[in-house]
Amino acid sequence: MPTIKVLPHAEYCPQGATLQAPAGTSICEALLDNDIHIEHACELSCACTTCHVIVREGFNSLGDLEEEEEDLLDRAWGLEPNSRLSCQAILAQSDVTVEIPKYTINHAKEGH
Repeated sequence: MPTIKVLPHAEYCPQGATLQAPAGTSICEALLDNDIHIEHACELSCACTTCHVIVREGFNSLGDLEEEEEDLLDRAWGLEPNSRLSCQAILAQSDVTVEIPKYTINHAKEGH
């Protein structure tokens, strides 16, 4: 079972965390299942960028990046070459380290 190391984030995970999730689980599902309440405005349907994470280790072990995810990532705040939408990043057998960006673009939460 792969391990997900979550780097500290002031709002969602101040001390950071280490958790395990079965292969085939999305990073977003694993975070939510372990009480790390990352935003996911579209309910994991790959229709927004609120669950954007930066994969610091283990990027190549995740499921393939589909075109729809790539298009959405172009709109994510703080985009980096190893960014993924956590709802679409499916765990394999390898461990990963993720960073939740400081900001997200969530128009519903921001009152737009």
